[in-house]
Amino acid sequence: MPKELLIQVAPEMAANMPLLTEHVAKLLQVKTTEIQHLTVLKRSIDARQRAIKINLKVNVFFQGEPISETKIELPDYKNVSNAPEVIVVGAGPAGLFAALQLVELGLKPIVIERGKDVRGRRRDLKAINRDHIVNEDSNYCFGEGGAGTYSDGKLYTRSKKRGDVDRILRLLVAYGATPDILVDAHPHIGTNKLPQIIQDIREKIIEHGGKVLFETRVSDILIQSNEVQGIVTQNGDIIEAKKIILATGHSARDIFELLDRKKVLIEAKPFALGVRAEHPQSLIDSIQYSCDFRGEFLPPAPYSIVKQVNGRGMYSFCMCPGGVIAPCATSPGEVVTNGWSPSKRDQATANSGIVVELKLEDFKPFAKFGALAGMEFQKAIEQKAWHLAGETQKVPAQRMVDFTQNKVSKDIPKTSYVPGTTSVELGQVFPGFLTQIMREGFVQFGKSMRGYYTNEAILHAPESRTSSPVRIPRDPETLEHLQIKGLYPCGEGAGYAGGIISAAIDGEKCAIKCAESLH
Repeated sequence: MPKELLIQVAPEMAANMPLLTEHVAKLLQVKTTEIQHLTVLKRSIDARQRAIKINLKVNVFFQGEPISETKIELPDYKNVSNAPEVIVVGAGPAGLFAALQLVELGLKPIVIERGKDVRGRRRDLKAINRDHIVNEDSNYCFGEGGAGTYSDGKLYTRSKKRGDVDRILRLLVAYGATPDILVDAHPHIGTNKLPQIIQDIREKIIEHGGKVLFETRVSDILIQSNEVQGIVTQNGDIIEAKKIILATGHSARDIFELLDRKKVLIEAKPFALGVRAEHPQSLIDSIQYSCDFRGEFLPPAPYSIVKQVNGRGMYSFCMCPGGVIAPCATSPGEVVTNGWSPSKRDQATANSGIVVELKLEDFKPFAKFGALAGMEFQKAIEQKAWHLAGETQKVPAQRMVDFTQNKVSKDIPKTSYVPGTTSVELGQVFPGFLTQIMREGFVQFGKSMRGYYTNEAILHAPESRTSSPVRIPRDPETLEHLQIKGLYPCGEGAGYAGGIISAAIDGEKCAIKCAESLH
C-alpha cells in the first residue's frame, strides 16, 4: 500500500521531483532508492509567512509495490439516435454537461445554441475588440461554451454541497484538460485551451446520436395546459419535445423577457455590480508574496478580499492573475467588462471584478418592470457607461485613488482592455450609494493589502454581469418550474449556479431529474 503524506516544501523543491523524492526519503528515514514513485494528490500555496511554502499531499510508492494511478476514462455513452428527445437551450457548461448526462442516461439531447461554434466565435470577438461591433448572438457571452469559454476557465467552486465537483473535473480531464486541475487547490484551464475541450464534448454528443444546432435562437416556448410542447426558432421552425432544460446563461435577456410576456413565473434576484480593477501583476506579486520578484517557481499571485462597507459586502470577483480585461457587451449601445487569463497566466497585468452586493430595494426606480427590475437597473448602468465613454466599446476608466477623491484622471495609461478607455469620473456611471461604498471600500482594501490602493490601478466600468438578475423558480425536488411541467430552469441564467463547475453540476442534476420523469 502506498503511504500518504502531508508535507510543506519550498517552491523550487515542489517543482523538482528528484529533490522532492530525496526530501520525502529523509522524512521517512529510508534510502531514496527505496522510493519507486511519488504521486502528488493535492497542491496549494501557503503565502502567510515571508518564506513561501507549497503544501503537498503525496502518495509514496515503495520498490516492489504496484503503482496504482487513477485512470481517467469517459463514461460508457449509449447511442441515443432513436431515444426520447430532450431540448437543451444553451451550450454553456450547464447545457453541455446536461447534454452529456442525457446521452449517458440514454436520452437524445437537442442542443439549441443562438451563437456560433467555438471556433466561429473568434471572428466576432475580434470585431468587438477591434471594430467595436457587437453581434447580439455571437460574443463573449453567447456561443458554444457560453461565457466560460472566453472568460478564464476557473474551476474553483465553494459550492461543495451542490454535487460531485471531482466528477466534473475528471470529465474535463477525460476531454483533454490538464490532470493538474485534479491536484491544484484553485484549478484553472485557461481561455486558450478551453475551445478544444468544448469542441470535443460537442463532437462526442453528436457521435452518440445527439444534435447540436448553432446560430439557432429560441423565439418562443410552446406551452399548452401548463406543459411544454417544444420551442420555435427565429426562423419559425418548430422543434417538439415534452422536456426542455433551459440553460441560457445570465445574459439571455430576450429569454427573461419572453418568459415575462408569457406570464411564466420569474423573480427579480439580487446580484453584485461594480468595476474591474487592473494592477501590474508584479505589484500584486510583491504584495501577496512579500518579495520584489516572485521567481520562476511561483505562479502569478491571485488575491481575494472581502469588506463590509455601510452594511454591504464589497469583494473581489473572478480575479484573473496574469490576465486581461475583455469587452462583454451582448447588445449595441452598452459596455460591459469581464476578465480572463490564458493557461500560463503570463500577461503583465492582474485584474479582478470589485463589486458590491445589491438588494432588491435598490431596484425600486425600475419597479414598473416587475421581475425584470434588476435587469433594467443593470442595463441602465451599462448604457450610461457606453454613452459617457463615447458610444463605442471604449469603457469609462479612472485611476483608483482619483476615483476615491472624486477627481477626473488626467491620463489613463494603455490597459489590457483592447477597445480602449475614456477618462471619466466613475461617480457619473453609478448610483450615489454604490459610488460611496466603492470609494470607502477601496481605501479599506488598501489597509488590508498594503500597496493595493494606488493610482497605478485603473478601474474600468462596469463589471455588471456577475450573476443573473433573474431567478426562474423551480421545485427543489423535481427541479421543474413551479408552474410549467417539463421546463427545467438550469445553471447561472436561472439563478442556480455561479461559475463553470457549479453550472456543470446543475446541468447534470437537471438531466438526471429529466430522465427520472421519463422512465
